[in-house]
Amino acid sequence: MADGHSSEDSDAENQTEFAGILSKWTNYIHGWQDRYIVLKSGTLSYYRSEHERGYGCRGALSLTKAVIKPHEFDECRFDVAVNDCVWYLRADSVEIKQGWLEALESCRVESGYATGSETSLKRHDSSVSLQSNNHSTASGSSFKKGSRTLREKLAEIDTYRDILSQQIDTLQKYFDSCVELDLGKESQSKGKTLQPELPNESIPVCFHTESPPAVDFKGESITFKTTTAAVIDTLSHCSELVVQREESWRKRLDREKERRKHCEVLAQKYFEQLQKSRTVHPGPDLEEGPHSVLADDEFYDAVESGLDKMEEEQELREKLKTGQIPITPPPTSPAIQHRLWPEVDRLVKQQVAMARMGIGECGTGWQLFAEDGEMKMYRREEEVDGMVVDPLKAVHVVKGITGHEVCDYFFNPKYRYDWETTLEHMTVLETISDDTLVFLQTHKRIWPASQRDVVFWSHMRKLPNDQDRDGPDIWTVVNNSTESPEHPANVGKCVRIYLTVCLLCQTRVHPPKDGAPITRNNVSCKITYCSVVNPGGWAPASVLRAVYKREYPKFLKRFTSYVINQTKNKPLMF
Repeated sequence: MADGHSSEDSDAENQTEFAGILSKWTNYIHGWQDRYIVLKSGTLSYYRSEHERGYGCRGALSLTKAVIKPHEFDECRFDVAVNDCVWYLRADSVEIKQGWLEALESCRVESGYATGSETSLKRHDSSVSLQSNNHSTASGSSFKKGSRTLREKLAEIDTYRDILSQQIDTLQKYFDSCVELDLGKESQSKGKTLQPELPNESIPVCFHTESPPAVDFKGESITFKTTTAAVIDTLSHCSELVVQREESWRKRLDREKERRKHCEVLAQKYFEQLQKSRTVHPGPDLEEGPHSVLADDEFYDAVESGLDKMEEEQELREKLKTGQIPITPPPTSPAIQHRLWPEVDRLVKQQVAMARMGIGECGTGWQLFAEDGEMKMYRREEEVDGMVVDPLKAVHVVKGITGHEVCDYFFNPKYRYDWETTLEHMTVLETISDDTLVFLQTHKRIWPASQRDVVFWSHMRKLPNDQDRDGPDIWTVVNNSTESPEHPANVGKCVRIYLTVCLLCQTRVHPPKDGAPITRNNVSCKITYCSVVNPGGWAPASVLRAVYKREYPKFLKRFTSYVINQTKNKPLMF
C-alpha cells in the first residue's frame, strides 16, 4: 500500500487530501480487497482504484461524528464507524496504519461544519452486492484452499463478528417496529392511543407504513444468512489449516523418528564391530580404570571367565608340597617383643569379639546373600573412596573336622597353594614366631582387572572356651594388612589389596553313648568367617558385588572340603 498527498482534485478552497491504498473488507465472497482511499474536506471516500476516481466514489463517510478504533489484536487494522456503518480497513504495516490514524483524528476534530444529518454512506445495498457476486466461481473465492493464512482467516472471523452484531441489531429493530405497529392497531380498535416507546426518528421510514415492507426484511435476512454461512466456511477453513499444520508436524516427527532409528542402527553396528575388534585385539581402553569403556556386565563376564579358568587349572596341578616354601627361621626373641605385637594383639581381640557377636548385635544393615544348608553368608554394603569394601560375615558348620585343624590349614603357608586358586606367588617375608607370620602374596591377573598383591601379617591363637570349660578350646586366625618398606604399595604392575580377615573355629564334640572312642563322626566345627577387603585400584561396584556374591560361598566350601579331604585319614587334632 502507498499513501501520499495529491492536488489533482483540489477544490476552490484548495484543501489538501490524504490518499493511499488500504485493504477494505468488501463482502462475504471476496473478503479483503485493495481499495484507493481518499481523505479530503472531512470526508473519507473510497474507489476501486486510483484510475477510477473520475467515475465517482463507491462510498463515503463524514468524519464529524466518526469513531476511529484500532483493532485489539490485528496491529495493522483499524475501523471507522459512523452510527451503524463501519468500514474495516487494514494497512500493510504498522507505520502506515499510524499515519492514517493521525490524519483521520486530525480531520475529525478540525471539521466542525458537518452535522450528524450529513453523515452518509453511499454504497450498494448488501442484498444487491451479494446478488451481483453470485456468479463468482470457486476459483475467485477468498476461501479457496490455501489462498489465505490462518492469521488472516482469524481476522476475518473478527470482522464477521462485528457485522453479525450490526445485522442482529437491524433485525431486532425491524421486529420491534412490527410489534409497535401491531400494538398501535390493537389500541386504536379499543379507542386508545398508544404512544410509541421509541421516537419517530429512531424508527426507519419504511416502518411508518401500515405494514413493514417485505423487501427490506428479505434483504436483511439474506445478508444474515450469508454472514453465518461465511462464518461457518471460514471456521472450516481454519480447521483445515490446523489439520494441515498438524499433519505437517506429524510428518516431521515421523522423519525425525526414522532418522533417530537409522542412527541407532548405525551405532549398534559400530558397537558390534568394536566388540569384535576388542575380542581379537583388546586395547588399553578396556583395562581396569575409571575411564574404561567396557560395560559392567562385560567386565563381570571377563572376570568370571578368568576365575573359572583358574579353578580348572587347580584340578590339574599340584604345587609345592611340604618343605617347598622357604620359611625364615623363627627369631630368637619372642613375638611379644616385636614392633607389630601391640597391633596384632589389639586387632585379634577386637576381631574375635566382633566374630562372636550375633548378626543382630553387629549393627544394622546385614543382608543374607547366600545360604546352603547350615552355611549362611551376610554382608553390608559399604564403600571407601568409591571402592566397594562390603564387610562379610559367614557362619558354617562342617562335620568331621576340628577347629584346630581348620585354623592350621588356613594359617600354615605350606598348604596355601593347594586351596587358594587365585594365588600366583607367595612369600613369607618375616617369621615373627611360630604363630605369627608376615606374607607377601601376588594373585593371578584376571582380565580386564589389574593384577593384585597384598602384604599382611597372620596370627593364629588358641582361645579358652568360656561357655564350656571342659570342652575343646576355640581357635582363631586373624590376617591384617601391613606395610613393608622393601615392598611398597602400587609399584610396578600390581595394585595393592588391603584386608582384615578373622577365622574363628569352635569344635563341637558329640560323645558316643556306648563310651566308644571319639571319631570324626562325633565332631563338628562351627566356623565364623569375617572379612573386609578393599581391592584397591578401580572396578565397577556392581562387578565387585557380583564377584563377592559368587566367590565367597565357593571359597568357604572349597576350603572346608579341602580340610576334610586332608584330615579324613589322620587322627583328630584338638
